[in-house]
Amino acid sequence: MKLNRRAIIGGITAGTLAFGLAACGGGGDEEGGSGDLASGEINASGASFPDAFYAAAIEAYAEVNPDLMVSYNATGSGTGKSEFGEGLNDFAGTDSLVKDDDGVEAGSFQYIPTVAAPITVSYNLPGVDALQLPQDVLAGIFGGTVTTWNDPTIAAANPDATLPDTAITLAVRSDGSGTTTNFSKFLEAASPDVWTLGSGDTIEWPGNAVAGEKNTGVAQIIQDTEGAIGYVDLADATESGLVTASIENADGAFIAPTLEGATAALDGAQVEADLSYNPLNAAGAEAYPITAPTYILIRTEYDDPNVAAGVKEFVNYLLTDGQDLAAENNFAALPTGLRDQAVEALNSTIAD
Repeated sequence: MKLNRRAIIGGITAGTLAFGLAACGGGGDEEGGSGDLASGEINASGASFPDAFYAAAIEAYAEVNPDLMVSYNATGSGTGKSEFGEGLNDFAGTDSLVKDDDGVEAGSFQYIPTVAAPITVSYNLPGVDALQLPQDVLAGIFGGTVTTWNDPTIAAANPDATLPDTAITLAVRSDGSGTTTNFSKFLEAASPDVWTLGSGDTIEWPGNAVAGEKNTGVAQIIQDTEGAIGYVDLADATESGLVTASIENADGAFIAPTLEGATAALDGAQVEADLSYNPLNAAGAEAYPITAPTYILIRTEYDDPNVAAGVKEFVNYLLTDGQDLAAENNFAALPTGLRDQAVEALNSTIAD
């Protein structure tokens, strides 16, 4: 199935966000609305990557139904999945797929894709306002074999830049992160001969790495550290005013992290039966190669029918009227086909 997308830009950072909100989102029969609004409270935690989108959606949905309180704590994908497995949240946000060691019982959840966005490679190098990074060079930088900014491999790709001999500081995540999973999966796929650190929510980074919590923490390290380079979602990079590099894609073109590039990456991505998909290093001359999806995990069974109704109605809003908030918050909205599949999966997983 081919994907297209819409985008978002935004500036609401992570943390616990609680607003009064509603149920079905007023989408009508075509969008799966039930016509009856839920009430009570639902709590979620997980990925910081989509936090700006979820925050905007929660705030907007408060105007639809003030009787359902929804909170989303952007703890990182790893914590969100762990808390989901322990029954500590009602749904979880994650940018990475569930593994056996995440503590989530197999068969007890459904992936619901929500939006996608570029993972930027942001840097702090005064006087260098444009930077092109080939895939092997990026893998060498984050793998610890390229350690100064005037390294010949960087210089060869940027002949017009005056590169200093400043040491490279890697800005990375301290918490278990789906952003880390997708970034490392890209390096693993794009440069298998150079990248040797594997992929996952956590990575054993080289000694020149400095770790920060959530995407906002990585962005802060880059802002504060001359010579730093790190991976940050587009919304937080935009909010922080970070300078971003153009990354070599699978077709050999250097592409900036834009919503247009993310859309091109989504085009042609194959959707799996569980609604997961992988747009990383996608073919296409205009595709931004580090484009990542994000998901919500919902339970196949809820003990409290009020919680079940609240989760269903809020997630339905994210998939319907909430998609209109994507472009203004630096995220790519779901294409119609995938959105319809997600609504169907939601309705079949949490029955009325």
